[in-house]
Amino acid sequence: MTDTTGSGSGTKDAVAAAATHCPYCALQCAMTLTPAPAAEDGAPVTVAGRSFPTNRGGLCKKGWTSAELLRTGGRITTPLIRGANGLAEATWGEALDLIARRLIALRESHGADAVGVFGGGGLTNEKAYLLGKFARLALGTSRIDYNGRFCMSSAAAAGNRAFGVDRGLPFPVTDLDDAHTILLLGSNVAATMPPFIGHLAGARASGGLIVVDPRRSQTAELTADGGGMHVQPAPGTDLVLLLGLLNIVISEGLVDHDYVDRRTVGYESLRRSVGRWWPERVQEHTGVPASQLREVARRLANGRGTYILTGRGVEQHVDGTDTATAAINLALVLGLVGTGRSGYGTLTGQGNGQGGREHGQKCDQLPGYRKIADPRARAAVAEVWGVDPATIPGPGVPAVELLGMLGAAGGVRALLVHGANVVVSGPDVTAIRAGLRSLDLLVVCDFVLSETAELAHVILPVTQWAEEEGTMTSLEGRVIRRRQALPPPGQARSELAILADLADRLGAPSVWPAEPAAVFDELARASAGGIADYSGLSHALLDTEVEAYWPYPAGSAGTPRLFLDRFGHDDDRARLVAVSAVERDPGAQRGGALTLITGRLLEHYQSGAQTRRVPELLAARPEVRAELHPETAARLGIAHGDRVRISNARGDVSARADLTEGMRLDTVFLPFHFAGEQCANLLTESIVDPVSFMPEFKRTLVTVTTNERQPAERAR
Repeated sequence: MTDTTGSGSGTKDAVAAAATHCPYCALQCAMTLTPAPAAEDGAPVTVAGRSFPTNRGGLCKKGWTSAELLRTGGRITTPLIRGANGLAEATWGEALDLIARRLIALRESHGADAVGVFGGGGLTNEKAYLLGKFARLALGTSRIDYNGRFCMSSAAAAGNRAFGVDRGLPFPVTDLDDAHTILLLGSNVAATMPPFIGHLAGARASGGLIVVDPRRSQTAELTADGGGMHVQPAPGTDLVLLLGLLNIVISEGLVDHDYVDRRTVGYESLRRSVGRWWPERVQEHTGVPASQLREVARRLANGRGTYILTGRGVEQHVDGTDTATAAINLALVLGLVGTGRSGYGTLTGQGNGQGGREHGQKCDQLPGYRKIADPRARAAVAEVWGVDPATIPGPGVPAVELLGMLGAAGGVRALLVHGANVVVSGPDVTAIRAGLRSLDLLVVCDFVLSETAELAHVILPVTQWAEEEGTMTSLEGRVIRRRQALPPPGQARSELAILADLADRLGAPSVWPAEPAAVFDELARASAGGIADYSGLSHALLDTEVEAYWPYPAGSAGTPRLFLDRFGHDDDRARLVAVSAVERDPGAQRGGALTLITGRLLEHYQSGAQTRRVPELLAARPEVRAELHPETAARLGIAHGDRVRISNARGDVSARADLTEGMRLDTVFLPFHFAGEQCANLLTESIVDPVSFMPEFKRTLVTVTTNERQPAERAR
């Protein structure tokens, strides 16, 4: 194998303008990056929006400022090893040799599953693929999962059991432009992916944008002035609301029976299951008026271009899979899915949330969205890897369970983290921090000293998005090219080279390419015949800007619209899966407690490790603010701008009060982008959905009390 231990291996010199895509959300807005001449130190890269179907030249604040992060003063540019006096610089050889020695010793003493791997939905397809291969072959461990478990897992589980396929949007996002009605559940796209709202214009013009959210979010505001309606249920009651809509559709004869008979199975069981959720009963549980429920159901059934879209707000619950399933059931009984004029979809959050879960980061999957327990899938991938299928470990454990095993007896004693910041993004982060501190070895690949990297024994500096080649898969299942615009600083290297070098040191079987195009070619071969088949794609083809929607088998032109002819099950039909809701007390919270919901801000992204280092974004949102209804705040003796303490048995968060009538009286909202005592996930718990293993992020009981009074004028 070629030695790749040198600085910046596999990279090119600085290039002219590079046509690429934004590093943040799954909309993957197109942009052009133009590096300044080397002699200029002011602004190293200029960002310009580029015409592309998802963003049409527009970018949000995060996109416009994305290049600032490329030259942040906080970049890690050399390997760091923790010693008696803290972190100290090391050579690549020293760092990789140390990691390899300790991994070998731990495997010999405690077995292969004593080593864990935690990946990320922001990694390129090439990195996600090679990371999964590295875990199974170089480490021999089944203990791999990724932060997409905190994002898309409920929607993915629901899509797989209903359709036999999980693709966020099974149609191009531009299909929404012609919609007459769009039901948007639990997604604040106006803040999380602002260019997306251009695709809602048609529905708004026809008064058909329906936004379901406990907050009157920026997206809910789009329904004002005749644009549609805001439905504001109690937190955690989305499943009941959807069962109520199904009840109305069935009882009022709005079902598309021809479609249901031809294209689905399970209708009778579904019909019986929703009989108890009549509108007035749903009103008692959700707070949504029965008249509004009927209005929504009738609007959805008007047959003039209707889409149902879900997001994390309805999926990040212990019943998130059933809630997403209920949304799919509603779309199916209305005859929306696979018609080419209507549909159902879920809005992927992370930049490569779709591709990141297709090629081996998930604990139960192999490349091509194959199940790791399927003998045929194991044989197909093993042939590409050149190994005996028996050498590939079986299914591992999902993210929350994996993190709960850190440092425990018989659990994980070493963890390699790629593209994740779990001490901010995971549930019950106090327990996660304790687990990380108890490890024998924590290795973090990152380009800044994130809160997780601060705890590491070894930190490996890696390339950023504009310093590497690769591919991403957008929320609509389109595979796109990420292109290098400038060389990485210092000794930063691609994870592909790092994994290849570690595989060599560990004596791993198979071959380990480090060039992105070569890794992609291997990924394409390994995915051939799988659900997410990329076998007809290559970097060279993607460089032509071809519209490449998977599945894209060799010899095909891809699949922009799924389900036009068949669903992914053997009988070609979709499954209507009856689900039930756990009845919760519809009354006021006991003992003055409020329900905490968490979410995103326009200016920040995920754990904030990147955006909190961009001066303009940090200045706009420098601290966490707790949104409360003014009446709730008055009852608690809280004024706008006061410091407040949000507490429960797991922890305390310090925030400043932000009073808004857009909140429900029983609810408090915190963004999850902040760290330390401002981290919202100090409060969330590690209970999970039994199907998807998604944590409960959106319904946590807390108390809110005044901390220290500061004048509102000073707080603004």
